[in-house]
Amino acid sequence: MKYITIEENGIHIVFGITKKNQIKLLHFSRIEFNEEDICHFGEECKVEDRGRKEQFIDEAFQLVQINLSGYNRPYEKHGNKHIVTAPGYLLTYAGMEDTCNDIGRRLVIHQEDTEVTHIHVETVMQFYDGSSVVRVYNTVKNVGEEMQTLEYISSFCYTGLEKEGNWTSDEKMVVAIPFNGWQKEMSIQKFYFGTLGLAQTQPGVYQRTSQVLEVTNTGNWSTKKYLPLGYVENREAHTGLFWQIEHNGSWHYEISDQNMHFYLCVSGPTEVQSHWFKNLAPGEEFTSVPVAVGVSHDSFEEAMGELTKYRRMIRRPNRDDEELPVIFNDYMNCLFGDPTTEREIPLIDAAAECGCEYYVIDAGWYAPGEWWDSVGEWQECRERFPNGIKEVTDYIREKGMVPGVWLELEVMGINCEKAKQAPDDWFFVRHGKRVYDRSRYQLDFRNPAVIAHVNEVIDRVVNEYGVGYIKMDYNIEPGIGTELYAESVGQGMLEHERAYLAWLDDVFRRYPDLVIENCSSGGLRIDYALLSRYSIQSTSDQEDYRNYATIAANAAAGVTPEQAAVWSYPMHIFTEYGFSKPGYVERGIEEVIYNMVNAMLLRIHQSGHLAELSAERLDLVKEGIQIYKRIRKDIKNALPFWPLGLAHNEDMWLCAGLKMEDKAYVAVWKRDMLGKYDNRKPIKNRDLRDNLIEIPLEGLHFSSHEYEIKILYPELEQVPYAIVNDVLEVHFAKPVMARLFEIKEIKREEPSFTILDDGFILL
Repeated sequence: MKYITIEENGIHIVFGITKKNQIKLLHFSRIEFNEEDICHFGEECKVEDRGRKEQFIDEAFQLVQINLSGYNRPYEKHGNKHIVTAPGYLLTYAGMEDTCNDIGRRLVIHQEDTEVTHIHVETVMQFYDGSSVVRVYNTVKNVGEEMQTLEYISSFCYTGLEKEGNWTSDEKMVVAIPFNGWQKEMSIQKFYFGTLGLAQTQPGVYQRTSQVLEVTNTGNWSTKKYLPLGYVENREAHTGLFWQIEHNGSWHYEISDQNMHFYLCVSGPTEVQSHWFKNLAPGEEFTSVPVAVGVSHDSFEEAMGELTKYRRMIRRPNRDDEELPVIFNDYMNCLFGDPTTEREIPLIDAAAECGCEYYVIDAGWYAPGEWWDSVGEWQECRERFPNGIKEVTDYIREKGMVPGVWLELEVMGINCEKAKQAPDDWFFVRHGKRVYDRSRYQLDFRNPAVIAHVNEVIDRVVNEYGVGYIKMDYNIEPGIGTELYAESVGQGMLEHERAYLAWLDDVFRRYPDLVIENCSSGGLRIDYALLSRYSIQSTSDQEDYRNYATIAANAAAGVTPEQAAVWSYPMHIFTEYGFSKPGYVERGIEEVIYNMVNAMLLRIHQSGHLAELSAERLDLVKEGIQIYKRIRKDIKNALPFWPLGLAHNEDMWLCAGLKMEDKAYVAVWKRDMLGKYDNRKPIKNRDLRDNLIEIPLEGLHFSSHEYEIKILYPELEQVPYAIVNDVLEVHFAKPVMARLFEIKEIKREEPSFTILDDGFILL
């Protein structure tokens, strides 16, 4: 076995070249490689047994899993696992290029099958200076004379997740699964392998289970069930591996076992999960979706810090993520898609008074009454805006703000006149019929006529209406894809999604300072195919600010803080569940504070009936925005941390922060379930300790253990707090409260001295 060792940015990678001239990925970790870890369980696989070990390696550790139709898969795999793929197991090593570019080191690895399928596979591994993350993707080319059908290709495949250490995988292996969903985004849960059906039931022999942990998305809502993100840690070896799939559609990753090791396979769409396959004619090639893979200690927090740095590196440079302007949007717990000139004017005045810098007219500006199934032409509605929408956008600019509007360009309602006149190939089609979802059709961005249509809308709202911000929403799921002009419906979907990204690139080339928000019923497309282009992401449609705290606390795991838009919507009226409804009493100031704290470490999406708030409550909004403007220069460079761990929906106490070298901002929330969130009702016979939370600060990693701490927001409504032995103690007496803290490291100058020739010390 010949080894090729790569050490870059704290990443240790080892390839092995076998006697059969096959390249194997044997090691990908923050720690160095130990050959004995490859095969050290059981009598039948001792390191001393070289012949058996070589067979063991020959059957696994493929760098690329690639499956073509019609070829045998001879080794044990059980079920639908994407291992022992053919010709994946046939590929032989054809060379490696090791170069550097302005980003970092770049490896290109070549493999080929010259005897059976006649394909060539190229693996690109792009390193990023200053980050322990590598971007990986594979390109397969048919260099033969016959058509080949591609059913699966991995973007990243690694065997040996658990190989370091002597504990069983049941004891040491933990995976974090980032669940996502409408109004319950960013719900990240950790599991031991055994609790997910991956128990080590055959220690010392080959494990050939049919059980697979599958985390999958099928469709155009890329994060409707999970974020395209994963993390696994070895608690004994203190190592972590994390990955991010950079695709805006169908994707898949799986963890299972092969030959006594656990493997990870990460990909875009697949035939089994996504109804995807691709015919490769002679000379044709296909490139997988890119995947970012990184290493860390066994710390989800450290892994997300590295991923945050990487995300900033791959993102389109833009002014929005540098300046972090405050946005007012008239939708959430405010106009709810029913705007008029009369309703907008007082809101515009109040938003400007509070210090907002963008003002967005949300849904409804293009049609009277109920508009859901008629959208698609995006012309201003004179019933809502008698003098035209430009009167309102001009007024927004007069007030010193940049105007914005809501669009949902990827769809047309079934009662849209333009949709009725357009040919079927404007839309997704399956079984010879247009695809419906929620009274909408899905436009196909491969069609040049569709591109002309959406470009006309963009040009009009920017050049005629004077818009500088677009909230780009997307509220349907068109399913597995389209059958038009593609071998498979999944391939039709993939081509559409890549065409949509190309269209976005063109829009930003034409309008580099235009801010476009990525919204999909809130956070149902939080992926870095889109977010490497869009500068800001809607995190949720959550309408209850108390539940929003969970999403806000965890948001920096899914998106950089400066891209994570969080609603703040102080209520002018109140119900038991937090919705605006006439006839209910006005809520206390703690509700306003809580709303503002939700957003102040991310991006403020201000809303609510500001014009109807009392002076005291409006002053708290103003104060929050003023303080945000002071700290936002730090947000764009800071890294996230979670002193109490990740937030969960049932937690009473939540805490999340952003840290720099010698300073941190920490948000603390309390929401007492037993108190039913009601600040007006005292809770009797409760343990006083329920009002106290102890927040460890060792995660700040300050060089000293002396702190200067203050409540940053609000300045007047103070609460008892103290730091004792690197622990911040906070006392919240009411059931629902939140505060924002600033913590600075106290650095004391070391006394300087000089040792004289006679041995004396001169201070």
